[in-house]
Amino acid sequence: MNDKILLGHGSGGRLTRELVRSLFARILGDAGPHSFNDGVLLQVPGTSIVFTTDSFVVSPLFFPGGDIGTLAVCGTVNDLAVSGARPLYLSLGVILEEGLDMELLRRIVASIALTARKAGVRVVCGDTKVVEHGHGDGIFINTAGIGILTHACDEHTVARGDAVIINGTIGDHGMSLLTLRKGFDLHASLSSDCTPLYDLIRSVTAVVPVKWMRDPTRGGVATALHELCEEKPWGIVLRETDLPFHESVSSLSELLGLDPLYSANEGKVLFVVAPEHADAVLALCKMHPDGKNASKIGIVSDVYPGKLVLKTAMDTYRTLGMLNADPLPRIC
Repeated sequence: MNDKILLGHGSGGRLTRELVRSLFARILGDAGPHSFNDGVLLQVPGTSIVFTTDSFVVSPLFFPGGDIGTLAVCGTVNDLAVSGARPLYLSLGVILEEGLDMELLRRIVASIALTARKAGVRVVCGDTKVVEHGHGDGIFINTAGIGILTHACDEHTVARGDAVIINGTIGDHGMSLLTLRKGFDLHASLSSDCTPLYDLIRSVTAVVPVKWMRDPTRGGVATALHELCEEKPWGIVLRETDLPFHESVSSLSELLGLDPLYSANEGKVLFVVAPEHADAVLALCKMHPDGKNASKIGIVSDVYPGKLVLKTAMDTYRTLGMLNADPLPRIC
């Protein structure tokens, strides 16, 4: 193995084969492919299948709480989980820049393997391409995922009085990357919340009929909820005093004039449930390591149809619109 990625690693020849077998397949191990054909036959019982895909271009590649490899697995398995599916299989496509350090790539693939095992999924197929130095940013990753539908959600069943619940603190991922890029010393252990969410979601949906779920990644909580209530006969009212924030997220947001409700999350899920199920969802979340800071943050209301509204600590109301541009690019 060479110490650096070469253009030949994307040729489809010997170097490509060596890279796939000696690095990807070896590190992924039992979480990886069982063959090296162009396609893979997956034996899935007769049921409803959920399929998703996502690409990851985060900068920097490593950050507190994870790296681009962790993110690539979590981002896709969480999209499956909030779609009501049990994640099973992933594909892994990587675009490598000529000159990328091989040891750095090993660390990223090791993170993919570890996170895949934690999420209970296998990386069953993939592809590798190499671009010339200066035409990439080290590594870009695409993952596609397949899961079996286990819980069908229907946003059309959302109704006045329903509760909006989140499993923990808001905006950790986006703000942790911001502190890293800008070198802010907050004297706090702020890190990304990047984690697979299926186990937490399964513990809730096995007991409670959840009407709607979403992982509020790019665009944050505000964008996800705005999409839910847009052009609906009802709106959503969030209570500022109930929003869970890490102290450092609140401080940094106030200092920079940023709204953490638009900051990215990579380990959070929003639930909408009937009001009589809200306490049960909170209790189930708080029993799980990824839901210790769960909170009921708002309600569905017909007072503000089609709008997302924040009831502030001063007992005033502010409309939260759709995010126009990402205040922090390259976050996922």
